[in-house]
Amino acid sequence: MEKMNSFYKNKKILVTGATGFKGSWLCCWLLQMGAKVYGTGYSPNQNKNLFYKLKLQKKIKLGIFDIRDKKKLDKFISKYKPTIIFHLAAQPLIIESYLKPHKTIDVNVGGTLNVLEASKNFKFIKSLVMITSDKCYENVGKLTRYKENDVLGGIDPYSASKSSSELIIRAYRESFFKDKRNCGVSSARAGNVIGGGDWSANRLIPDGIRSLLRGKSIYLRNPKFNRPWQHVLEPLRGYLILAKKQFLNPKKFSDAWNFGTKNNSVKSVKEIIEYMIAFWGSGKIRYNKKVKYYEQKNLQLDIKKAKNNLNWYPTYSVKNGVKITTEWYKDVYKLKKDPFEVTNNQIIGYMNENNWR
Repeated sequence: MEKMNSFYKNKKILVTGATGFKGSWLCCWLLQMGAKVYGTGYSPNQNKNLFYKLKLQKKIKLGIFDIRDKKKLDKFISKYKPTIIFHLAAQPLIIESYLKPHKTIDVNVGGTLNVLEASKNFKFIKSLVMITSDKCYENVGKLTRYKENDVLGGIDPYSASKSSSELIIRAYRESFFKDKRNCGVSSARAGNVIGGGDWSANRLIPDGIRSLLRGKSIYLRNPKFNRPWQHVLEPLRGYLILAKKQFLNPKKFSDAWNFGTKNNSVKSVKEIIEYMIAFWGSGKIRYNKKVKYYEQKNLQLDIKKAKNNLNWYPTYSVKNGVKITTEWYKDVYKLKKDPFEVTNNQIIGYMNENNWR
C-alpha cells in the first residue's frame, strides 16, 4: 500500500454528512491520519448519535445546516477551503423514502447538485468522491454481479434518488470537469454496511443489539433472508484510495466505482444473528411462525474495476466483520470503554491488517 498517511496528513478534508454513521467512521479515520477535518451535519440525535458519542464535535470544525441550503454550504466551503470532499450527506433509508419521498429525493439529489456546483466554482477543490449506493442499479434479478456500466434505475424513491444523483454526477463530470477543470469527480457505490455505533431503525444488527442490551430474545421475521454483508471500514478504505488517486491523476480515475463484497459474503439473517450471539456471549432467537420465509435474489456488485485499477479489495470475512461490530457495542455499552478509543483501535487494527502506512 502506498503511503496513505503521509498523503492525508495536514490535508484539508470536508465530509458532508459527518454526523452520520459512515461519516463518523470516516472522520475518525481521517483524524487518525493527521488530516484537518471539516464536517457538515443536520439535526443529529445527540442521545444515541455516534458522532457525539465519539466527541467529534470537539475534534473537527463542524457546520450544522441543511445540505440543500446552497448559500450556507458555499459559505462553509469558502471559509475552510478543503482540497478533498467526501459527500455522504443523504437520507439513507429505503423505508423512510416511502414515508417521505419528496424530502428523500430533494435531499439526495439537491444535496448532490449543491456539492457539484461548489466543486465546479471553487478552484481549490481537487478531488470529489460522491457516495451513492448499490441501489442505484436497475435490479433485474440477474445472478451475475452488477458492473459500473449497467443500467441505472430503482423502483423505490430512495433508489430513484441515488440513480438520479449518479446521472447528475456523470453529467457534471463530462460537461464541466473533463479537460476544463483540474478536479477529480467520482461516484462510489456500496451498500449494506455494518459496524459499531449504527443505531438506525429497522436494521438487523442495531435491532439485535437493542435486544441483547435489554436481555430480550432477538425477534426475526425472515431468518432465511439473504444479503451481502460488509464492514464499514471496507468501503471507506476504497473511498480514501480513490480520493487520493484522482487528486493526483483526475483524468485517469474520475469515474463510477463499485466497492462491494467478496464472493462469499452472502449470509442469511439467521447466520448473522447466530454469529452475533456467539460473540456477545448470550442471547436467544425467536421466530415469527406466521411469516412465509422466502429467499431474495440480492443485488451484488462486481468489484473487478476497483481491484484492477485502485488495488482495492475487501479483506474481512463476514464472520470477522460481525465479530468486530459486536465487540464495539460490547466494549462501549457493557464494558464502558471510551468509544473514541474503541473506534480508533478498530481502525488501527484494520490499517495494520491492510499494511496501511
